[in-house]
Amino acid sequence: MKEEKVLVNNLRINYKVAGEGEPLLILHGWGSSSDSWREVQKILAIRGYKVIVPDLPGFGKSITPPTAWNLKDYSNFVLSFTKKLEIPQFFILAHSFGGRIAIKFIKEHPERVKLLILCDSAGIKPKPAPKTRLIYLIAKIGNALFSKKHLVRFKDSARNSLYFFLRNRDYVKANGVMRESMKKIIEEDLLPELSQIKTKTLLVWGEKDKMVPLKYGYLFEENLPNSKLEILPKVGHSPHLEEPEKLAEIVFNFLKGN
Repeated sequence: MKEEKVLVNNLRINYKVAGEGEPLLILHGWGSSSDSWREVQKILAIRGYKVIVPDLPGFGKSITPPTAWNLKDYSNFVLSFTKKLEIPQFFILAHSFGGRIAIKFIKEHPERVKLLILCDSAGIKPKPAPKTRLIYLIAKIGNALFSKKHLVRFKDSARNSLYFFLRNRDYVKANGVMRESMKKIIEEDLLPELSQIKTKTLLVWGEKDKMVPLKYGYLFEENLPNSKLEILPKVGHSPHLEEPEKLAEIVFNFLKGN
């Protein structure tokens, strides 16, 4: 396995590459990096694929964009990155936030993706429960309240407490540009776009995923015309860390069988 760097649209991007064969691009989740995919990458490289895992801009050892990005920006990055590496067609394996990027990318450039594997993918915006709607109402009132001059210094702490309570800890951990990027990204609901994607897709979901529960796996399967869902028993949101050998085997069998 080699670690390389490449300049993509004036951003220094770090990536790992291993193996020889048909190219497989892995897109990691929010707050993660190429490091978390080492085991899966190693196994699939041994099985005959050239596995490329970039640290997405703003993560790992890659440079953070100068301004907040949305999904379109990350999709454009994937296009520029793969052109730079001279891989016109490839497979995609995408996890969580990486799934959002993959969906946006395939919608815009379907001819470049041979097959898609979405692993515990984000992208479908949940409908807020009554309790959550109440919390957002409180947040709206709080935003007005904390905008007053003598309370403004408490505004960020109050917002962080709210997001933590809502279990959106990624938002709490994000800073500056990346926090603004996340706000843009989670606002976009990809559900209406799924029916337009014809690429053959494997959905892999952890049965015990609490971050993106299994019900969203069923929603993806229902709305992606050419997809099938495989459920990993007793596994949570990160199969690549919890069951890397099992995940790699499922991915290999899907790629080999098509």
